[in-house]
Order: sequence, then structure tokens, then C-alpha cells
Amino acid sequence: MADALDPALEGRDLLLTGVIASLPDNRGDGIRFVFDVEHMDAVRGFDASDRVGVPRRVLLSWYGGRVSPGEDVLPLPAVRPGERWQLPVRLRRPHGAAVPGVFDFEAWLLERGLRATGYVRGDGVLIATQANGWMNRIHRLRASIRQKFGTALPDAPYRGILVALVIGDQGAIRTEQWEILRRTGVQHLVAISGMHISLVALAAGGLCVLMWRRLPWLMRRCPARLAGAVTGMTAAGIYALLAGLGIPAQRAMVMLAVAALCMAARRETSARNVLSLALLAVLAVDPLAPLTAGFWLSFGAVAVIFLTLNGRAKSARGWRSAVRMQLAITLATVPVLVALFQGFSLASPFGNAVAIPLVSFAITPLALLAAIFSADWLLGLAHMLTAWMMAALQWLSGFSLALYEHPLPPPWLLSAATLAVSLLILPRGTPCRLAALAILSGFFLWQPERPRPGDFRAAILDVGQGLAVHVQTAHHDLLYDSGPLFGDTNDAGERVVAPYLRAMGVGRLDAALISHDDADHAGGLESVQARVRIDKVFAGGETIEPGTPPSPGAWNMRDAQLVPVRGTPCVAGLRWRWDDIDFAVLAPAELSGKRRGNDKSCVLRVSAAGSASLLLTGDLEQTGEAELARQHGPALKSSAVVAGHHGSRTSSSMMFVEAAYPEVVIFSSGYRNQYGHPHPHTLARWARTAAYPYRTDSDGTVLLETEGGRMKTNSWREIRPRYWHKR
Repeated sequence: MADALDPALEGRDLLLTGVIASLPDNRGDGIRFVFDVEHMDAVRGFDASDRVGVPRRVLLSWYGGRVSPGEDVLPLPAVRPGERWQLPVRLRRPHGAAVPGVFDFEAWLLERGLRATGYVRGDGVLIATQANGWMNRIHRLRASIRQKFGTALPDAPYRGILVALVIGDQGAIRTEQWEILRRTGVQHLVAISGMHISLVALAAGGLCVLMWRRLPWLMRRCPARLAGAVTGMTAAGIYALLAGLGIPAQRAMVMLAVAALCMAARRETSARNVLSLALLAVLAVDPLAPLTAGFWLSFGAVAVIFLTLNGRAKSARGWRSAVRMQLAITLATVPVLVALFQGFSLASPFGNAVAIPLVSFAITPLALLAAIFSADWLLGLAHMLTAWMMAALQWLSGFSLALYEHPLPPPWLLSAATLAVSLLILPRGTPCRLAALAILSGFFLWQPERPRPGDFRAAILDVGQGLAVHVQTAHHDLLYDSGPLFGDTNDAGERVVAPYLRAMGVGRLDAALISHDDADHAGGLESVQARVRIDKVFAGGETIEPGTPPSPGAWNMRDAQLVPVRGTPCVAGLRWRWDDIDFAVLAPAELSGKRRGNDKSCVLRVSAAGSASLLLTGDLEQTGEAELARQHGPALKSSAVVAGHHGSRTSSSMMFVEAAYPEVVIFSSGYRNQYGHPHPHTLARWARTAAYPYRTDSDGTVLLETEGGRMKTNSWREIRPRYWHKR
């Protein structure tokens, strides 16, 4: 934690010299890589003799699309591992979305020792093509293998899977392919895991033993089993290094090393001791390993295998043993998968029955041999088998029951479910197995508590520089705005909103109301619609009536930062009532061209029994706010207000602030956003009303809940504090 970016250097132009220390990840609109900082040039107030104030390792992005007036787009440089560069960059401390049930990017950065993120500004200077260090040589080898695969299979759809199986780089696997793998429960096969490492060790060691036994002069000097163990360890070590030495690979290597040492010392040891020693070694090398999903899944799966195969009077053999093992792993990992991903694949036993033999005994060996001998025909054969496998998995993933999704349970229920599945996989005759079934039934039947009739909850999600609000009543759910676009292929709907709704147990939205067509408010709608059923869509700004095809070029105009929405126009006067909660659209009064841009925002007021209410204004600016205040006067007063336009200076006029006069004001803005939202003048206006300010960039998701006419407010970073979140 001490290796941190000095706050005084955040957002400043820095000139860093260092080495590309990872395999660059090409993301279409740019590349991302780990940069080992060696030196920082002089910055006012800091010593230029070393890298004081800058972390040792940072994660950098180098974006494309650098356009000069009247010239073509400049291509990105060919950045390769092990090169030493001097780069002009801007850095910021680790920051990620703080949302219930959503991936913790800050924990991911911490576990990998990346203590700052940033981007390259302008052109860099290549100083040396090959820096010292054995890991840099490994990364260069991985990059050359990836390039060979790209040359041999330039347009092959499953090239990314083959690359992942050989060098552990999953960046080229397409989103739709990940979805098929996730729905069929075989995504673990494209991550180089303990199974892959063990198979390589077994193949290399077995081949060595066969050859060794045919050479008597070698047998007299060293036992064949010991020679096989050393050869297997060497082959497994090379493969693990190619994979980037992730946690599953570390665990497999340590277990193989323990087994090889016991063999060399002619000592027997139990499977439990081998697993415990591997666990101890991994934690000694990487104490932050428990922050990753791979830690729990890899050690948990091996523990289940040991429990399944040992301690029984009559052990199953052959295919019966494989079936029993697969069913046991599927059952035992259910609580972990629900805790990490809010769901698990019911098709997993069938998907793994197809994929494990193909990947383990055909696709991976062929891909490895193709990489070693540069044999394109072997790579083509591996791709053909992969295509057959993916066709079968795609058919299997098409079943509606292939993937079971479950809301995120509380910790006590997860612990009880873990104990229950542990009892169920033990041998018959183990006490309390019926009680375990009852606990597991309760686990599957559990649903999050919803508000009582007359009350509502609202979550202003931490989506960066954008807005997304989930409002929930006793039996209904509404989404107000869907968050921003993050580039050509990613958006907040996919990364934040849909995972949050899944964690909350929301599989259907009664309505989605998109305030207007700016990409930071409507950018995630398509992704949400692809994952959650939405009964009705209301839209402000430019709308497309349901059933009407959009005009050419009007759909997803990312360059103009507009995303016209297909839905029912949202105008003042719309009212409905759910579970004794009133929903009223207050603006815009008409859809004529008199209103411009942000003043077309659809304004929604949610009112509970009593005086508790929430006012959502989208990007409404001061002209629209003045009209709203004149029309509604004191009736505009609300318990909580989400400030318009993320706290821009052009919104939150004093007239509107005094009319709303809330107890709480929430600013939905991105961390260190380029616009400086919320503006200091805006903060000062709201401070005059004594409204307590919340900011999603520093507080994370803001949670509102009414109870008996009163509103309670909290933030996710307060509810679930983590030491790596502190600033």
C-alpha cells in the first residue's frame, strides 16, 4: 500500500521512462499494458533522481484515433514486451465502480501490484528494443507465439481460444464466445489451470519414463520415476511461465513440486498435506491471492476431487469416477459461483463432458505442438476441433435453463450453503446429510427483501461520468437512465447495471425511463435490454416509436455522442402508482423544437407515503429548471435530489435549489472527470440549503430507503469498506 501515487501528481503531465512489462492487450480503440517505471523526469516539487511519488508498476492505456486536421488517423505504435520507452502520461490512483455485486477493479489492481492507472498523451520515444530481465524474455516469447497464430489464422473466429490455451492471453476471445462458455460452465477450460499444467507434466514425464526404461545405462544412474518427475516439472514450469504464472498455475506447480520432492526423498504423503503445502506456498508468495476468484475455485475444485476419490469403501473407476467427480465439483462450487458471479451453469456437466476431453487431449496438445514446431496444419486442425466443440456448446447454451442466476446472498447463508455442499459430497453414511439438503433448499429459495408497500428504495449507481438509477417498490422495478458508453465495445449497461440487477435478483424491469439521448445516459440501454426483460421504455430527447425502423445513421451515433432510444416519448403529465408509491413526470412539457439539448431531459419525481420523495432531473439546465420551478413552486420540494448534469455549472440554479430544498443532494460524476463536475459554484449553491452532499466518484453507489415517510441514506463505500478503497 505504501507504493502509491502521490496525490499531488494525479492528473499532471509526467514524463516516465520504463519497460513494457506485460503482453500488450489490443482493445480495438487502443492498447493496454503494464509499465515498470524506472525514472520520472523533473516535475515541480519532486526530485528527478528517481521515481519518488510514482508507483513501481502502473497500468497504461494508449488510445488510437489521434487525428490531425486534414490528415488521416495516425496508427498506434507497435508496442512489444521488454521494450524501454519514454512516455508522456497522466496518472491517477486506483479507482473502480463501487456497486453491489459488481467486479471490484481496485482489488484486481492491488492483487497485481498495479498502484496507479493512466494513459499516454502524445508520442513516446523508443529507447531500447530489449530490456534486461528473464520475465521480459518470456513476454517476448509469448508475443511472438501470438503473432504466429495471428498470421496463420488471420480471420479464424476461434483463434483467441487457441491463443488463450497456449499463452494464457484471453483478450482476443469475443464477447459472444465468452457468453457461450459461461452459459455452459466451461469458461475455466480457456484459462490455463491446474488441469492443463498437470496434463503437460504427465505427458512429458510419461514420455521420459518410457524412453528412460529403454536405456539401461541411464537406469543404473537414476530411477526412471525420478527422471520422469523432473522432466514433467520442467515441462510444466515452461508452460506455466507461458501462461503468465497465474494462481491456478502456481498451485499446480507447487503441488507437482511437493509430489516430486516426496518421490525423490522416497517418502509418502497424503493428498491433504500436498494441498495444504500448496496453499501455504501460494499465500507466502502472494498474500493477496484470496482477492481473486481463481484462488477459491482452483483450491476448492482440487479439494473436492480429493474428497470425492478418497474415504470410500469401494471407489468408482473409469467413466463412473469421472462422472462422480464432475457432479461433485459442479455441486460443491455452487456457493462460490453464486458469491462471485451470481449464478452457475446447469448445463455444466454436459458441457464439460464434451469440452474436457477435446480441450485436454486434442485441442491443447495440437496448439502447443503448432507453437513449438511452427506447424500451421496442426494449428488448422486444432481450430477445426475447436469449431466443432463451440458448435456443440452453442447448441447447449441455447436452452433457457442452461444458466441459473441467483441474487447475491448474505455471508451467513453462503457459509451455511458451503457447509451443506461439503456434507453432501462426503461418503454415504455421513451424519446430517438430510439437514444439508434442507439448508441447500433454503439457499436456493432465498430472495432479497423488498420494500414494504408505501416505501421505496433507490440506488444511484456508480457508473462513472453518467447516470443510472434503480428504483424499487414492493413489487415493481424501474431503471432511470442506463449509464454511459465506455468506447466502441463496452458500456455501463454490460459492466455495471446488468450485473447489479442480477445481484439484486431483478430479472425483469417494469419500466425503463431514459431521460434523453446523450450517450452518458442512454449508452447502456442496449446491453441492459439484452440481459434483462424490460416491459416498457419511456424516452426523452430524440425517440423512435416502437415498431418504427430508425433512419439511416440515426442509431447508435457514437461519434456524435447520441444514442436515440426506441420507446414511448416521455412528456410531462405521465403519472402512475405502484404499491402506494407515486411516479410523476414533471418535464418536458412538450416535444417541440423550442427546447434544446439537455432541456429535453425527462424529469421524474418519486413520492412515498408521507413526505419522502426523490427528484431525478437528468441533464436539465438552468432554463429548464426555472420553468420547472415556476410551474410547481413549493410542490417541487423533495427529500433527495440527483443534481442535474452531474453538477455542471450550467445546472442547479439558485431558484431551482431553493424550490427543491432537499435534505440530501447526489452528484453522479466520474472520478477526476475532464469537465470538473461537480463544479465548485454548484456545490456552493447546494450548500446554502444545508443539503448533505453525496458523490458517486468518492462515495460509490448511493443508497436511499424510505421507512414510514422518512428517508435513510447511505453509500456502498460506507457499508462495505475495504482498506484498498481508502484515499
